[in-house]
Amino acid sequence: MQIEGEDIARAKANEVDISPKHAIEIARFIKRMRTDDAIEYLNRVVALEKAIPMRTYHKKVAHRHGLAGWHSGRYPQKAAKVYIRLLNAAQKNAEYIGLDAANLKIVHVMANRGRCHEAFFPRAMGRATPKNRETVNIEVIVKEVA
Repeated sequence: MQIEGEDIARAKANEVDISPKHAIEIARFIKRMRTDDAIEYLNRVVALEKAIPMRTYHKKVAHRHGLAGWHSGRYPQKAAKVYIRLLNAAQKNAEYIGLDAANLKIVHVMANRGRCHEAFFPRAMGRATPKNRETVNIEVIVKEVA
């Protein structure tokens, strides 16, 4: 997606060690929100007060109270902390280029699976079990609105 203009700012994080499923669900949830509202909501997710609705990856996910329009949800604290850091970086980038940080709206959020770090667990009798750590690439683009 190509978004151009003088009133946008972006922030990106590559190969973050969080769950891809949680990152994708948070990205879907915070898109089209104001940055201050998104940061406030994600801080409440870290404090286990609000849940993120799990719309795609919801198999065997329990229901959570307080979700409007959806029942199943989780509290992905680690991923929420990464998104808070990224949204703060986008706000700082917007301030640097002369935008008003109080009037920023998230127009594009993308979370893709990154590289997989392969390792193994040594087991008894010379065997081994594979251990793969997944990473995520996240990009946030914010735009100043009136």
